Amino acid sequence: MGERWKIDGRRRGGCGPGMPGPYGGDGGGSGVFSTFGAHECGKRLQFLPYYNSIETTYLKRGPVMILALNIGNSNITFGGYTPDGKLVFSSRLFADTALSSDELLYKIVNMLALYGAEPQQITAVIFSSVVPALTPRLREALRKMCECQIMEVGPGLKSGVRIRMDNPAQLGGELLCAIVGALQRCTPPCVVVNFDTATTLLAVDSTGALVGGSILPGPQCSLSALVRNTAQLPQVELEARPRRLLGANTADCLHSGIVYGTAAMLDGMVAQIRAALGAPDAPVVATGTLPDSVRTACATDIVYRETLVLEGL
Repeated sequence: MGERWKIDGRRRGGCGPGMPGPYGGDGGGSGVFSTFGAHECGKRLQFLPYYNSIETTYLKRGPVMILALNIGNSNITFGGYTPDGKLVFSSRLFADTALSSDELLYKIVNMLALYGAEPQQITAVIFSSVVPALTPRLREALRKMCECQIMEVGPGLKSGVRIRMDNPAQLGGELLCAIVGALQRCTPPCVVVNFDTATTLLAVDSTGALVGGSILPGPQCSLSALVRNTAQLPQVELEARPRRLLGANTADCLHSGIVYGTAAMLDGMVAQIRAALGAPDAPVVATGTLPDSVRTACATDIVYRETLVLEGL
């Protein structure tokens, strides 16, 4: 990713739910699901075990987990954490708004099985969502999967972050969690960036309060709009770095424009937000699905953490 991008691999505890009651768990864990719990009505479902990774070996010993999930516009991300806040595994699914609660349940338990985990090991769940169509379905799926405490990020849930905006209830749960995760890693003031279908930049002042932000189209969204609304512009792969700044054909020109244009837009917006905060050296913490090519093209020093939202949960 280049020296300008600082990939921070450390892990600190979040501010999600505590472990209610005894740790529980049957101490078994064969890598194969045998039951969903009380709601499963005695039926047995089996899934192929995952390869014997470190995480799988850890889970087969029968520990308990906190499950954190986030529904974004593009993906559903989730991760399993130990009681002391250590990330055991993380994964993502495509956020298809046509999925029913049972289909969500099927996908989640299969993904858990992929990493050798079982629903009986989950003793607490916390999730956030910015997709209203999927929120009640995920809530129902989680209730079918386990009988533990389920918390949802929303109005009334204390996060420790002051939101100095016109209507705090309009702030998406994933953005709030990204701020919480960022404040665990840096000292405010800071700029928090979340890359999804939209790119959102958030300004956090020296007191740790959210004072405002900006929403921009994400690079994939911009590219899709251009390809859809023009007759001869081709689809290009944004993960790859452009071969040169000045393209010699249509595809290379489009590739360069989206990658370097997005990077320049981010550099310019970060500079203006830093000026508004009166903090020219405010750290920038980012998460989400921005392609590596855009990250490396940025001149701004950015600390990127893929699981920042989950850590905030």
